[in-house]
Amino acid sequence: MKAETFLPDDYRPAEDEPFMNERQLEYFRRKLEAWKAEILDDGKSTIEGLQQGARNISDVADRASEETDRALELRTRDRQRKLVGKIDQALRRIEEGEYGYCQVTGEPISLKRLDARPIATMSL
Repeated sequence: MKAETFLPDDYRPAEDEPFMNERQLEYFRRKLEAWKAEILDDGKSTIEGLQQGARNISDVADRASEETDRALELRTRDRQRKLVGKIDQALRRIEEGEYGYCQVTGEPISLKRLDARPIATMSL
């Protein structure tokens, strides 16, 4: 089992340190895991809301409005499911030592880009 890397609460990856060193990898791993947990939490509340919202509405316009809301919620949930898959892929790349490098050129992806979009797979 790998020893956990110490990371101060105020740590931010810097350009003047070696690219994708242990601290940077730990920073992005934690960021990705927190993002994934947030999405999964949102998903639980969505499912609970859909289960509680299943009511018999007699007015056609109200029913249509509710069905539209549910469809929108389900589309959002599907996008979140795909995002979780991309987060899992990024976590896998961290474990395999491939995280932070462009999948097309092999060049490092800028730290600013990764901080803004930690699932990025290509440099700009």
